[in-house]
This record gives sequence, structure tokens and C-alpha cells, in this order.
Amino acid sequence: MIDSYPLLRPWLFSLDAEQAHNLTMSNLDRAERWGLLGLLIKKPSPDPRTVCGITFPNPVGLAAGLDKDGKHIDALGALGFGFLEIGTVTPKPQPGNPKPRMFRLPAAQGIINRMGFNNDGVDACVERVRRSAYWQNGGIVGLNIGKNASTPIEDAASDYVSAMETVYKVASYITVNISSPNTQNLRALQGEDMLRSLLSALHLAREALSDRHGVRKPLFLKIAPDLEQNDIKLIADLLVEFGIDAIIATNTTIARDGVQGLEFGEETGGLSGSPVRLASTKVIQSLRDTLGDAIPIIGVGGILSGNDAQEKVAAGASLIQLYSGLIYRGPKLITECAAALHKR
Repeated sequence: MIDSYPLLRPWLFSLDAEQAHNLTMSNLDRAERWGLLGLLIKKPSPDPRTVCGITFPNPVGLAAGLDKDGKHIDALGALGFGFLEIGTVTPKPQPGNPKPRMFRLPAAQGIINRMGFNNDGVDACVERVRRSAYWQNGGIVGLNIGKNASTPIEDAASDYVSAMETVYKVASYITVNISSPNTQNLRALQGEDMLRSLLSALHLAREALSDRHGVRKPLFLKIAPDLEQNDIKLIADLLVEFGIDAIIATNTTIARDGVQGLEFGEETGGLSGSPVRLASTKVIQSLRDTLGDAIPIIGVGGILSGNDAQEKVAAGASLIQLYSGLIYRGPKLITECAAALHKR
């Protein structure tokens, strides 16, 4: 099977990063509708993993951010992912930050973005999930939720509870995103008092939703790579205390290690891709050392090869997620990572 992405990438990289993303997703949708993806994409072999009561067809998932609104679920599902995470979605629609807001750093295989949770709102996303054939046929779709930029940080819990209530019926699992650097003060939610208050509100809301719907949906927390060891220990303790089912490590970094002096290297926003790999893996290892086997870890950050996927699992991750690596490697990366983890 011919890997055409290396031929397309120079042309895509000649375009604005956000424009190229939208164009790629539109063409991916078109190829899926025409039935071409099955001919062009070699899917991973089945390699089921059961985590948090969910049996994932393989351990390689899509990270949140690539499909913020659930507009491309069927096309992305056809690429062979074991699961998709959609979002971040917020209770009300919002445009996000001004453009340009996404920048490639090819020399470092990195991306800086300051998108700012641009999305059509949680109601629109949930309706798209319901309409997708992937979801209707049992595909695993996680919903990643956040707060609106206009909501004061002290009222953040109300936004997260509202979004959770809306996504609860359709989500295979729900991820609470408190670690994006692109919404003002959001990372303050990783501090002890605010995190305790947020997790307490989410715990109570989930108990009520579980009773109402007769099913307890897994709740995940996504954290930053820019945490000190004491912060990691604190978060780990709170996860256990409030019954959070898994942790996603990590989001983008505000550090600029490895990109100093590069074009766009000083742009504000979160840095992802290869430059965040080691920081992400270090957080995973610290979490595993702290938590033992109490809570599963989903590893994400700088996975651009099968070896990188193995590194995350060796550090303590049960599953992995891809995003920036897809921009540099294309869909072949999914199968490569799945094959590398299948060997384990």
C-alpha cells in the first residue's frame, strides 16, 4: 500500500497551518464518503485492551484538539484508531483566539497553537456524535470538556458540570481539560484548592447522572507537562480521593526547550510534537511511581514513531494518543504505533 502523505506534506506545509488542517480534514471526509479510505489505509491488526471497563480495539487513540466539534468522526474512525477523543467543547459556542493561532516548527517537528477552545458548543457536538456511523456502530468516542473563556475561573465548575451533563449519554468516557495554556487562568485549576473544589463538584454530578441514566461513565483528567513533582503527587492523591478513573498525560507545554531561535519558536501558546516528548514521558513515569496501578494513564505528547509509543507504555501508560505526530507522519503513524505496541 503506497504512503502518499510524504508527497502531499510539502504542499500542505506551504499553506497556513490552520488552513491546511481544515483542507486536510475536508478531503479526508470526502475520501471516506467515496469509500476510498479502506483502499488507501492499512488498518492496525486487532489488539484489544480493556481499560476503565472499556474494551479498546487497539491502544492507539486520537488526542483531543484535532476534531474539536465532532465534524470528522467517521473519516477519522476509518483510519484505524482504537478510539477517538473529540473536543475540547464548552457549554456555549465561542470563536477562540484571533488568527493566526497555529504555527509549525518543522526543524523541531513541533507545533505551537493558541486556538483557545474554538468550538460550536457542546450541544452541536453531541448531535454530530449521535449522527456519526462510527458512534452508532459502537466506536469509542471520548468527549473532552472545558470552560468558556467568558466564565470567571471561580465559576469554572459550573461550566464543567454543565458540559458533562450534556455529553453524558453519548460519551464513552469524559475528559476534563484543566491544562490548556490558551484559556486565561485555566491551569490555576491544577492547584490544590481549586482542583479539590472542581473534582468534588464533578464527583457529585456524576453520581447523580449515574443514577439517572443507569450507567457510570468513566471520568478522565488531562494535565500539563509543566508540573513539579509535588504538584504531581497532589493531583494523584486527589484523583484517588474523588474516584477519577484515568489520567491523560500530557497536554502541550509552555516551555520552549528545543525550539529557541526557530521561526515561530517564540509564539505564545502550547508547544506540542517532538519537543514535549521527554517532559510528557517524565510526568507519566512520575504518575506511575506515585499511583502504582491504582489509576490507568493515557500517554500523549511527542509520539512520532513506534519507538516513541513504546517509550510511553514503558513509562507506565496503558493507552496512547496521537495528534502532532499525524501532522508530520500522516496516517501511517497509527499502524506503526499499533504494531510496536502489539509486540509488547
